[in-house]
Amino acid sequence: MGLLSLAIWTPIAFGVILLALGRDDQLGMVRWVALIGSIISLLVTLPLYGQFNTASAAMQFVEKASWIERFNVNYHLGVDGISFWFVLLTAFINVIVVIAGWEVITRRVNQYMGAFLILSGLMIGVFCALDGLLFYVFFEATLIPMYLIIGIWGGPNKIYAAFKFFLYTLMGSLLMLVALIYLYTASGGSFDLAVWHALPLGKTAQTFLFFAFFAAFAVKVPMWPVHTWLPDVHVEAPTGGSAVLAAIMLKLGAYGFLRFSLPIAPDAAHEWAWLMITLSLVAVVYVGLVAMVQQDMKKLVAYSSVAHMGFVTLGFFIFNDLGVSGGLVQMIAHGFVSGAMFLSIGVLYDRVHSREIASYGGVVNTMPKFAAFGLLFAMANCGLPGTAGFVGEWMVILGAVKFNFWIGFAAASALIFGAAYTLWMFKRVYLGPVANDDVKALVDINAREFTMLALLAIAVLYMGIYPKPFTDVMDASVAQLLKHVAISKLN
Repeated sequence: MGLLSLAIWTPIAFGVILLALGRDDQLGMVRWVALIGSIISLLVTLPLYGQFNTASAAMQFVEKASWIERFNVNYHLGVDGISFWFVLLTAFINVIVVIAGWEVITRRVNQYMGAFLILSGLMIGVFCALDGLLFYVFFEATLIPMYLIIGIWGGPNKIYAAFKFFLYTLMGSLLMLVALIYLYTASGGSFDLAVWHALPLGKTAQTFLFFAFFAAFAVKVPMWPVHTWLPDVHVEAPTGGSAVLAAIMLKLGAYGFLRFSLPIAPDAAHEWAWLMITLSLVAVVYVGLVAMVQQDMKKLVAYSSVAHMGFVTLGFFIFNDLGVSGGLVQMIAHGFVSGAMFLSIGVLYDRVHSREIASYGGVVNTMPKFAAFGLLFAMANCGLPGTAGFVGEWMVILGAVKFNFWIGFAAASALIFGAAYTLWMFKRVYLGPVANDDVKALVDINAREFTMLALLAIAVLYMGIYPKPFTDVMDASVAQLLKHVAISKLN
């Protein structure tokens, strides 16, 4: 078993152990097993960083074994600079989510923690899969634990939200399955991604494949106009569910564009880039305006996620190194920042049991430590220089200006909306005099909450001040991808 298999199956194994533990009268043991399992799952991914060759664009830590021999399906894993950081990010966020749910979840704790550990392993599997069918299995399997997390531990409309989440994402993925079967046939019976990347496909085939993959990945990102499931799901999901959904699950769709859409259908990607850029800019501008009028904190941050992910897809489809690298950096930064924003809302919700902005005011007076974290994460969400939120957006804007000045100008102007809705929410929730008795009775964060927020704060600041380790890993792979996409497959 290689390092990638360990990264995938360690959390899944601990998740299964948690499910077997069973009863709610063993809460202490269940929580400690979950925490130890998540920490071990993170530790087994760390050797990847020490052994990763940043100068190489090739797949590294490759594992290959026959899985379904009759159809030439392999258990084929590997990571390059594009997928590498998401393995570590997933394992890191999993530890945070276990800490976040430590005291808050009191019902079916073993199933809650087990679901997150299993989900973590499956998402790492998506980022590591080099076999088309294996990717599809991991990609679809992630729906099951998240569906249960929303449906069991969610809010009053949890069943509606869980069904909407499941149906939206499943419907898109069915078209992807058709595309995978087409590629299997066209390649003479292979599910190997490297073989698919080299296929000389005609214009019609590329267009069909591009839109089939678009159906699956655009819903997952989610891009405008197929983003409507996200705010409903975020509002109903438990805090940990929202954090994982925003920090990792949305990235599965964006990652799919780089692993499938661009390298398999490069000509179609160039031809339809105008559509992707338009949809991305609409997400950045229009959804930013929608976020401004939200009264529910979770809904506001959910819409801000759609806007921030618009920068990611914009970066990918301007076809230059700054844009693609910036999109990847923005994905990682958004993982830290959006996860932190949702967990901060969870801290307040656990005390007041309301997500309405109007229920708060003057929180800084009763929770000064927490307000300091809230300010940092709000600034990162605005894209303040020195925080993780700035680096990716800045790179994408530079890449967009290089591609077309007016596209870059439109993207940069939209940052004003991000600052407006984030600071407006911060002002009304945290600043001013104590607004009501609920806020007056608030108690500042405890050691568990401080640890959880401090880990994210360190990540946000480190990435903002010194992004070089992140960009160094991805440079060679991004250059290789762009070189591949630039070469037309049409004769």
